[in-house]
Amino acid sequence: VQLVESGGGLVQPGGSLRLSCEASGSIRSYTMGWYRQAPGKQRELVALVPSGRGPHYADSVKGRFSISRDDDKNAAYLQMNTLRPEDTAIYYCNARCTFYNVWGQGTQVTVSS
Repeated sequence: VQLVESGGGLVQPGGSLRLSCEASGSIRSYTMGWYRQAPGKQRELVALVPSGRGPHYADSVKGRFSISRDDDKNAAYLQMNTLRPEDTAIYYCNARCTFYNVWGQGTQVTVSS
């Protein structure tokens, strides 16, 4: 499966963005996740949602971000609210199962006034 992210951009602090991740094939057996990498920092987990199970969030985004998946559309989403400057990063979609670990190309999110 291949992944393509979209929805990034420039937003003011306190604003919202919705990222989308479209897969080229079925994601039903995959854990879908969003990760981010800020300049000079390591890539970190933002949120993930296993197939048929509840989501998991990094402490830094709990209550502000919401991950979802639509297996019928082969897509995953990240709704980001109350954005902060420290949320600025490249956001990557990830699809993972026993035998595969696939990354998208990333989409830039910049939070700045």
